[in-house]
Amino acid sequence: MKQKLQQALVDGFAKYFPGAELPVTFFFADEPPPGIQPEPKSKGWHCFMGYLARARKGESLCLDEPALGCGKRFCGFPVAQRPDFEFFLSIGIPGKMEGERYKKSPAIVKELMRNWPDWRAPAKYLVLKRWDFIAEGDRPEAAIFFAKPDVLSGLFTLANFAETDPFGVIAPFSAGCGSVIQYPFLENQKESPKCVLGMFDVSARPAVGAGELTFAVPMRKLEGMIADLAESFVITRSWEKVMRRLEQP
Repeated sequence: MKQKLQQALVDGFAKYFPGAELPVTFFFADEPPPGIQPEPKSKGWHCFMGYLARARKGESLCLDEPALGCGKRFCGFPVAQRPDFEFFLSIGIPGKMEGERYKKSPAIVKELMRNWPDWRAPAKYLVLKRWDFIAEGDRPEAAIFFAKPDVLSGLFTLANFAETDPFGVIAPFSAGCGSVIQYPFLENQKESPKCVLGMFDVSARPAVGAGELTFAVPMRKLEGMIADLAESFVITRSWEKVMRRLEQP
């Protein structure tokens, strides 16, 4: 990625989103990037959100299919569906399985599964890097912001700044990892990509702050947002009032 673009977001965020966290990016690679060792094979149950938490702290990670536990499917590494998944996501099976009750009935889950995107990771490794650690040769697919409502308000408004379509941001029903990897990746392949508001997955909520959601921006979209930033609402008195709150501890 071009260093000029990288620095522009760092500078713009420092000026107009004081105190806000820089995003985590992801991309796929055939080989581990220089200086990054692949993560070892996952032992037992392991949530993908744990890897994202490490990346938020500045650790760059390289993950292949064996390193991923829960979340393989939504990171582009399809696996066999667990038996009776339609009951697991809905009402459960008395005496056998407790249901998550995210859907009203097994029939609804089955229909949902039929409409799931059929996609595959384009390379062996999924790489996670925080924005300030991206190298010039990296080609991120999307930037994942972890943000509180005031920052989300700004990102949402900026995402719609140059759009005539009022639905420049989508919030698909998905696992937490699907909202930050699968859907942003698929959007980035489109001519007019949309941003993805996410982390509504109740199971994934304990992995993020109580006042946080995610806002994933496809790179094809992000470049325009960065270019538009200084002429957008951030120079108005309305945003100045929001900035005062962002500056508070």
